[in-house]
Amino acid sequence: MWVKMRRLILAILLFPIFISAQQKFADLGNFKLESNSVIEHCKLGYRTFGRLNKDKSNVIIFPTWFGGTSEHVSSLVGENDKLVDSTKFFVIIFDAFGNGISSSPSNSGSQPDTLFPRFSIADMIEAQHKMMIETLDIHHVYGAIGGSMGSMQIFEWIVKYPNFIEKALPYVCSPFRSSNDLLYQKTQLQIIESGRKAGMCKKEIMKSLKMMQLLLARTPKYVVENVDRLDFNNYLKKFDTPAQENFPLANWEYQLRAMYNQDITKYFDYDISKTAKAIKTKLLMIVSKTDHLLNPSSAIELSKALGNEIIILDNNCGHLAIGCEMEKVVKIAHEFFRKN
Repeated sequence: MWVKMRRLILAILLFPIFISAQQKFADLGNFKLESNSVIEHCKLGYRTFGRLNKDKSNVIIFPTWFGGTSEHVSSLVGENDKLVDSTKFFVIIFDAFGNGISSSPSNSGSQPDTLFPRFSIADMIEAQHKMMIETLDIHHVYGAIGGSMGSMQIFEWIVKYPNFIEKALPYVCSPFRSSNDLLYQKTQLQIIESGRKAGMCKKEIMKSLKMMQLLLARTPKYVVENVDRLDFNNYLKKFDTPAQENFPLANWEYQLRAMYNQDITKYFDYDISKTAKAIKTKLLMIVSKTDHLLNPSSAIELSKALGNEIIILDNNCGHLAIGCEMEKVVKIAHEFFRKN
């Protein structure tokens, strides 16, 4: 009996159970933004998976995508069939400002809704950096991975803190907005502003935003192949559902504005060559050829300036191309993060 108990204890110590970790929060006090505005009683949500080794050399950070939470992202973290293997790495998933978990217009007691100060992608990573240093006492990480808005946070990380991250794998990524991206994002902001002026209820504004986002998230070919035109009225009903509790209209708007203004070349006179020279992190980007939400052109331009390989997925899944080739992308990620 004692022998079996010892084996069980040893198994738990060596191979911990990797389920969705509990939601955690770092208290950042009154957090000053780059605009000089302040988020009062600022909190940053995060979850951790795996075990931190003694020299803290196995850390991978994973910022959330637009509207995503650390709980959502945790589905991509686990054993070796997941995007990030938490049996080998200590994975930290950050909840971005505005996602309804970290400080957001929807959950602020003293600065609710549109009284909440506007934040940037840079503000997101400054909060993450502060939490890493002051809460976790981690001053360097092995890797970073993130998609969509998560990729924007990674790009901001590697230019603001060029020696903090060894390897970075942004996917369906964008270091700066193309004119087409700006047009889409500005159109969504216009829908919000016009809807408010017209006295539309938040539910109706959100319905228009969700319809437009899904229209561009997939390719026309994907929609034609996967949505039965004879059942289209039932398909439309999904847009009538209430906004997620964590991501109502104000949160949508604030994260959208943060993405609209993000551009890492602004720190280097908008010069792509200067930007590339400032990047010290080993970088591998994955983009989708058919991405209509974040055009791959800016990532391709940066890869050329860096002289780096870039992986271009070519399927009809658009911005959600990763999910359609997950097995392939998992292999790429595992190979990239494999330690020599």
